[in-house]
Amino acid sequence: MDLGTFGIYTFDFEHRPAARIRDSVQELEELGWGTLWVPELLGRDAFTHAGYLLSCTRRLTVVNGIARIWSREARRTHGAALLLADAYPGRHVLGLGFGGDPRPGVKPLAAMAAYLDELDTLQTPNPRPDRPVRRLLAAYGPKMQRLARDRADGAQTYHVNTAHTAQAREILGPEAFLAVEHAVLFESDPVRARTLAREHLHGYLGTPYNIAKFRRLGYTEDDLRDGGSDRFVDDLVFWGDPDTVVRKLHGHLDAGADHVAVQVIGVEPGASALPHWRVLADALLPARSPASRRTGPAARA
Repeated sequence: MDLGTFGIYTFDFEHRPAARIRDSVQELEELGWGTLWVPELLGRDAFTHAGYLLSCTRRLTVVNGIARIWSREARRTHGAALLLADAYPGRHVLGLGFGGDPRPGVKPLAAMAAYLDELDTLQTPNPRPDRPVRRLLAAYGPKMQRLARDRADGAQTYHVNTAHTAQAREILGPEAFLAVEHAVLFESDPVRARTLAREHLHGYLGTPYNIAKFRRLGYTEDDLRDGGSDRFVDDLVFWGDPDTVVRKLHGHLDAGADHVAVQVIGVEPGASALPHWRVLADALLPARSPASRRTGPAARA
């Protein structure tokens, strides 16, 4: 699976009207970004969202990061993934995850395994695409990572440290694809940077599922109280000048990741992350021609 070394992960488009999404995603493509990751969180359907982004672009790969398995029947996921693979060959990746099932007592591993079983046995009249559906699983613990290794093209992780990336690579083995999301913040003042990072991490420190994940990453009770210790915050949000941020992002590649999906945080409400994505394009992507540097209306967003 070739998604490039770096991609963009963003919640931005959950808040924007379609016309502004189109302008932004087209500029991302012109900047040279090859892969865009979008979550399913605030109401927009994962596959409608992915289909719109694909329709607005010509080369960009869109990854559902993630489509929640409890939001739709396996049959609906199967049909949507087949259509996107047929309509946009090689440009859609089906990212699946448990995503916090609202029903108590549901076990993520068992639920995901059963969902994959149904996906793999479905017989539908939908045309088969020339290029098969590619899928990744959101996988943090060893058992889910083994499932991703055995039943998908690989794993994607979210809000983890580089030590976790090394552990995941060992479990996945050399062949399975490993994509790692990481939050970044262009702020060099330590006090302000950590304040903004704690605001971003606050919601994740309030749910038992995420607390359990952070404990597995090696953080203590002291690390996780009062908004998170400096160690915790600095590991989960890479902040500083562009050179510092880029150097830290490469730590995931050194630890075994195939791809890093970069999530810019600290953007003012109502503002766009595009200025930061431009900086990251210059720092992370292969050399681009001057023609790839857009100067139209979207570039001024």
